Order: sequence, then C-alpha cells, then structure tokens
Amino acid sequence: MLTRKTLFPGIIELNFQAGEVLGCNVYLVFDADQWILIDIGYEETVDDFVEIIRQLDFPFSRCKTLVATHADVDHIQGLAKLKQLLRTTVTAHPNAVAPLESGDPLLTLAVIEAQGLKLEMPPVQVENQVKDGDVITVGSLELEVWHTPGHTNSQLAFRCGDVLLSGDNIYRDGCVGAIDAHHGSDIKAFIRSLTRIRDSDVRWLAPSHGPIFAKDNAMLQRTIDRLESYLKMADFGTLADSWPLMDEWEDEVAQGKMPDGLESPVSGK
Repeated sequence: MLTRKTLFPGIIELNFQAGEVLGCNVYLVFDADQWILIDIGYEETVDDFVEIIRQLDFPFSRCKTLVATHADVDHIQGLAKLKQLLRTTVTAHPNAVAPLESGDPLLTLAVIEAQGLKLEMPPVQVENQVKDGDVITVGSLELEVWHTPGHTNSQLAFRCGDVLLSGDNIYRDGCVGAIDAHHGSDIKAFIRSLTRIRDSDVRWLAPSHGPIFAKDNAMLQRTIDRLESYLKMADFGTLADSWPLMDEWEDEVAQGKMPDGLESPVSGK
C-alpha cells in the first residue's frame, strides 16, 4: 500500500502521488472511503492511475462519480474506459455533454488536421449535469461548482474551503488554457472568470496542469491585462473585439496620408 500524499484535507493529486507526471492533473477528492475523480487524462494512462488508486486503498465501488472539468481530449479521453472499470457515473457542465457523448473530435481537440494530430475520442454518456452554484458532496466534504468559461464554454472549477480546483483558467506562470475560436473560446468570458478568481478569498489554486500555487492577485491582474489586450489584436482573429489598426488605415486612406518617411506618392504611367 502507498502512503497517501494529501495536499489539502481530502485532496490528492495523482501525478504528485505517483512522483511523475503522467498527464493532466487528476484530483482525487475523498472523505472516509467515498471519493470522486476530477479529470483522468489520456486513455493510455488510465491503468496507471487505477493502480495508484488501488494502492491508496480506495474501494472502487465507493467512487461516487467521475467529473470532467471540460471536454478537452487531454482531460477526458480516458473517461469511457475508466467509467467502465469503476462502474460509476460521469458529471460535467451541460455545454460539455454533446461533445462528450458524441466523441466530437473537433470540439475536443482530438483532431487538428493542420498539425497532423489525430486521436481517438471515445464517446461517454454523462449522467449528471452541474452548473454554477451547485454543490458536489463527497462524504461530508462540499465542492462548490464554479462555471468559469473562457478557455471553453464548459470549463468548471471547484471550490473546497480555501482551495480552488481551477481547471485550465490560470497556471503558476501566468499562462492560461489555449484560446482558439474553433474550440469555443471566449476572451471576454475568460476575463470575467479570471476576475472572479482574483476577487475571491480562496488562498490556493490547484490547476489542471502544472504545480499547485498560492493565489497571487498581482499575477492574475497581469494576466487579465494581457487578455484584455487580445481584444484589440488581429492575432486572435474573430475572437478579437476589434482591430484598431484597420480603423487607422481607413482614416489614412481617406486622408491620403503617406507612410512615415515618404513625402509623396511615386508617380507612374
């Protein structure tokens, strides 16, 4: 049997428990012998995580549900396999139900043809839907559900005391989950979600990738400022709110303004 490396009361992160990074962060939340998993990662690592859970002496029959933070392949490709092994249910936000149950390869980012990426995305039925303000109970523990859209429209976070299991909202280096129009990202919603996290009184952020860290409002504000700048950048295409340069260009064309350094148009026949 393994000694449980509990990071916070009732919370174990299975990569940290294993002493090696097997994939996205997988949180086992427990009280007494009842437990849930938040995310599972790729199908190829399911057996590794199951063995860790076995060695931690958590009864498989006492897994209440498997929770998907959102419907990205790197978080949920193994859900169908794990659900069958544990004979339990799946819980997700309503916006994640369709891509999970259909195994949608595009919305889950399982297939990105331009990058030569093609992964299987086994469909899985979602029995339980949760929305903002709902509470998931695990024994006597309560996880408050936060809907934090931006990275995807189904992104969830879960508050347990002064810890927020924060999904792909923010990482220790100030980076955020990928912003992609084809993925259903929304920069304005992302800013609102990060502002909610910044303004909350949680003390610790436990993200879906990378190390757990103390909430740093100054870092969060820098990230918010960066995302606000994206609303005025062509880099983000249809996700941008506007492109001020094009307004400037229209004015310059109307005024016949020459480029800086050039005095007059070059005449030609």
